[in-house]
Amino acid sequence: MKTLRIGSKQYENFLNRDFAVKKRVTNTVTKILNDVRINGDNAIVRYTRKFDRVNLKPKDIRVSQSEISGAYQDIDPEIVNSIKTVMENINKFYKTNKIRSWKIKKENGVFLGEKVTAIDSVGVYVPSGTVPLVSSVYMSVLPAKIAGVKRIALVSPPNKTGSIDPYILVMADLLKVDEVYKVGGAQAIGALAFGTKSILKVNKIVGPGNEYVTEAKRQVFGFCDIDMLAGPSEVLILANQNANPDYVIKDMLAQSEHHLGISILVTPSKKLGQIVKKKVEKGYLIQTRNMDEAIEIANQIAPEHLEIIVKDPQTVLKKVRNAGAIFLGQYTPVTVGDYVAGPSHVLPTAGTARFFSGLGIESFLKTSHIIHYSKKALDEVRPILEKLTAIEQLPCHMDAVRARFE
Repeated sequence: MKTLRIGSKQYENFLNRDFAVKKRVTNTVTKILNDVRINGDNAIVRYTRKFDRVNLKPKDIRVSQSEISGAYQDIDPEIVNSIKTVMENINKFYKTNKIRSWKIKKENGVFLGEKVTAIDSVGVYVPSGTVPLVSSVYMSVLPAKIAGVKRIALVSPPNKTGSIDPYILVMADLLKVDEVYKVGGAQAIGALAFGTKSILKVNKIVGPGNEYVTEAKRQVFGFCDIDMLAGPSEVLILANQNANPDYVIKDMLAQSEHHLGISILVTPSKKLGQIVKKKVEKGYLIQTRNMDEAIEIANQIAPEHLEIIVKDPQTVLKKVRNAGAIFLGQYTPVTVGDYVAGPSHVLPTAGTARFFSGLGIESFLKTSHIIHYSKKALDEVRPILEKLTAIEQLPCHMDAVRARFE
């Protein structure tokens, strides 16, 4: 476990951690995306054979209903009831969100407002390396469903038998996902962004992935929207002398189960720091003078997950500005947020919680401004429009106004 001293070069480097995209990755992804854009399904089949070692035909890219039905035979049936409980928690959390269209009226005939509309289509990327990330399915799909997205397409890399993990298929079926495709990597992102004969393009892509998937999302941004650029998972634990050291240790060890996972303990308690340092090999320790300094360090780091393990976490919470998700108290490990609490676990990493939010129903909504002027109201602003259009030398803009009064 490394000790980061506040103000040191190591500390500054940690604050400025980023995705550090390798040139090799960038170039490879650019080539794949261009290939998919030009050659569509044929490129997908080629890259699936190359990277996943699976021979697919274009007609096999989309998962059939019989494959989905068969997946139920390969799972623990008890998981279905467990997932229904989780879905209920997520539904309750997001349905309290009150994002709605609105308008205001003025006496002179002006009314202004915003129309809130769900995005038409969304692509959800679900990784499936050595183990299936089943929770990523419902944590991404349900907020989109609740927001009112009409079409959801799920992509996930096929396993060695040419199938998608049965738990992922069952989850997608329970959530009534419209389409499921056997494609992963940068080629999956390209297919969702540009469209192919088998896969219609979408308006937004969400979900975590490896460095190639993340770089592909970065490159297709503009052709469609994306949720965020997600790096390695991370937890920062704010704790003092009141924290149970064993809870802190176990939470940091849990984080190390993630590939390249980052865990940080920020504490004013020297005793706690010493105990944890003996038990945690992979992680960082930042010793502070007091809790206020610890909170400010947490705000600078802006972690994906922030655990507050102190006697009165609500007081500390008031001073927190930057974090993807905040876990209060000694009985709230990140694990509950990852799986059952309700809020999505798709969260900003690498300090981007300074300006990004976690996935929510607002991630799948867009607004259109609404403007209405009566003739009287337009007449009242004519002098202002005269001046501003003259300054910007746009006479036809003013002619469009004058025409209403001729």
